[in-house]
Amino acid sequence: MTEKTPLRTKATAQFYDELLVTLIQSGDRKAADQLAKRWHPRLLRTARRYANDAGLAEQLTQDCWLGIWRGIGGLRDPSRFAPWAFTILRNKGAKVIKFQIADRNRFEDADEKSVPARQEDSVALAQAFATLSPDQRLVAHLHFVEGLTIQEIAKVQDIPIGTAKSRLFHARQKLKTALTSEADTELKGETA
Repeated sequence: MTEKTPLRTKATAQFYDELLVTLIQSGDRKAADQLAKRWHPRLLRTARRYANDAGLAEQLTQDCWLGIWRGIGGLRDPSRFAPWAFTILRNKGAKVIKFQIADRNRFEDADEKSVPARQEDSVALAQAFATLSPDQRLVAHLHFVEGLTIQEIAKVQDIPIGTAKSRLFHARQKLKTALTSEADTELKGETA
């Protein structure tokens, strides 16, 4: 028995999405429901990173789906669904991000001793992502969480590949600095 490799699984998932898009374009409503079930969590997760606000993320995801359903008939290459969908999400969110207050979702300090370490890591990561600019936050999410390539990210953000690389580089640096300083602060607190 052979074990599935992540690359093979990703290729299979991409092929299945391509099949669903093709079926949708021919009028299959069940395929549309299946595509929505598969992609809604990914789009919502990305919208949460991008908007940094759960309520706005829900609205942004719904607006994205409206754009997807309106335009899916014109998608010439069904294999490009992922970058196309994320591009719609970015375009829909661009106006929202301009008016968003940067510190809106800062986490309140709670009783840190009662929070499990895993949840603390998750909070630290969310706080580190919140320090990124919206463009850096989106590129980091698309790369680290969604697994898109630099070329796909460049297409989603409608920027040159070099700009995508630069944004990812700076996002990595900021995340590393934020997470390292968080860890240093915790270590100093434990030794005091």
